[in-house]
Amino acid sequence: RLLQSPLCAGCGSDKQRCWCRQALEQFHQLSQVLHRLSLLERVSAEAVTSTLHQVTKERMEDRCRGEYERSFLREFHKWIERVVGWLGKVFLQDGPARPASPEAGNTLRRWRCHVQRFFYRIYASLRIEELFSIIRDFPDSRPAVEDLKYCLERTDQRQQLLLSLKAALETRLLHPGVNTCDIITLYISAIKALRVLDPSMVILEVACEPVRRYLRTREDTVRQIVAGLTGDSDGTGDLAVELSKTDPASLETGQDSEDDSGEPEDWVPDPVDADPGKSSSKRRSSDIISLLVSIYGSKDLFINEYRSLLADRLLHQFSFSPEREIRNVELLKLRFGEAPMHFCEVMLKDMADSRRINANIREEDEKRPAEEQPPFGVYAVILSSEFWPPFKDEKLEVPEDIREALEVYCKKYEKLKAMRTLSWKHTLGLVTMDVELADRTLSVAVTPVQAVVLLYFQDQASWTLDELSKVVKMPVALLRRRMSVWLQQGVLREEPAGTFSVVEEERPHDRDSLVLIDSDEDSDSGMASQADQKEEELLLFWTYIQAMLTNLESLSLERIYSMLRMFVVTGPALAEIDLQELQGFLQKKVRDQQLVYSAGVYRLPKSCS
Repeated sequence: RLLQSPLCAGCGSDKQRCWCRQALEQFHQLSQVLHRLSLLERVSAEAVTSTLHQVTKERMEDRCRGEYERSFLREFHKWIERVVGWLGKVFLQDGPARPASPEAGNTLRRWRCHVQRFFYRIYASLRIEELFSIIRDFPDSRPAVEDLKYCLERTDQRQQLLLSLKAALETRLLHPGVNTCDIITLYISAIKALRVLDPSMVILEVACEPVRRYLRTREDTVRQIVAGLTGDSDGTGDLAVELSKTDPASLETGQDSEDDSGEPEDWVPDPVDADPGKSSSKRRSSDIISLLVSIYGSKDLFINEYRSLLADRLLHQFSFSPEREIRNVELLKLRFGEAPMHFCEVMLKDMADSRRINANIREEDEKRPAEEQPPFGVYAVILSSEFWPPFKDEKLEVPEDIREALEVYCKKYEKLKAMRTLSWKHTLGLVTMDVELADRTLSVAVTPVQAVVLLYFQDQASWTLDELSKVVKMPVALLRRRMSVWLQQGVLREEPAGTFSVVEEERPHDRDSLVLIDSDEDSDSGMASQADQKEEELLLFWTYIQAMLTNLESLSLERIYSMLRMFVVTGPALAEIDLQELQGFLQKKVRDQQLVYSAGVYRLPKSCS
């Protein structure tokens, strides 16, 4: 049961001594006097306005701030009608029992419009202030977005929203402390939320331009987007769902044209702050993937990154799913076109052919006597090198027994495939091995480099880093990083510094010790990085640049770039290399003393010319 308060809610006195009725009667008498003198609204307007504004703000702060999952418009419309009823007690001068005069009715309508406009303005300001959090919580915050859209249609606060949202994004999102994956995730939420708020997509285009510009400066942006498209990234799973839509917007043919715009009566003009140089229908029909791809303006970056990710997955996972990869390629073909995805189809075909060849060789081995069986199994992935992305140029000297096993496999392959042979990439692939020590046995899956390093400890229990580096033919810094897995597993110990030995028997304090190794995902990849590939592409232009400077003596950066675009028709597409990248390449040549830069032009040094 609810306990009723003995005090009046209006005056705060005991209910038996409540004076609210008398105060209301006196208030009506005073209002009637002021009304007869035509002073009522002039005297009371400022006080009424101040009271209305204060009460509305307090109610909104109490009920709406931080609450995004339900709409408040209907609730406040009802509350505003109650407020208008209170205003009727102030301005209705003909008495409660008789109808109001036309003049009083007009006054009430004017005050109703004033209260509604004030509510829309401060409610929109509140939601604009919270828009970053609303976008972050979308789609749970969809009611708040729809409320804000309703208010913006009745107020002139678009510019306030644009300035506030851009400032919030730059302050809270666009700084080194935020992961690229988190920036992409919030940008995707912004696309969804702002599409509801503004179907013309102009707010998204203007407010999120700093996000797009900042993402271009992050080295891992393309990799994170591609990982999200293929379902390999936890933070950007919406991209995989977007990719699997049955009727995607193709990036091969572009978006709808201006002529394909539906029924004429459904046409809605763009807002006045829209960029007139950009297609309205293309802006409105852009989906999440096309907007992310347009950050760089070229789909080739994404296709090349997908090839690298696919190659890494195929070469470094025993249990990859062919069905899943085929599905991803088919979905990407719908987005990017069939021709760009042809290389990926060949890569998957290579994997299927390799499984069949390995099965044939294994079947032949099983027919041999036990003494002729190979000491360990070799399962090769046979690549069509022209269709796979560039590999890192790493060298590795494998032990003699490994080399012999690979030669035996190569001869078996040559019997199956006449006129063909194999060229081994020793640093690529995976090795499953059992490491038998005095008191324990470890079953591990490691890279070929890590396996070869440990095999050298079979014949010699202790190695210095320099000695092992010479035998393996690998730089010391890279070798130390590759050995980190054996330090973490407790198989090797570095003692003293620079000398590694096998830990046959684990000591009690070794179980409690922890070796911290700085991880670097890119270093574990067998693919050449995008930066390495870009450097290689630019090197192909170096011959052209030298010839131009030999004939013309000196050229500006812009002239070199335009001449390359005009005359270079073979090799990599120059459209993929922008002016800034070419400038960085030329400046590197200046530092290497292969070019001279003076007075805004480049020339060859005198020794070269």
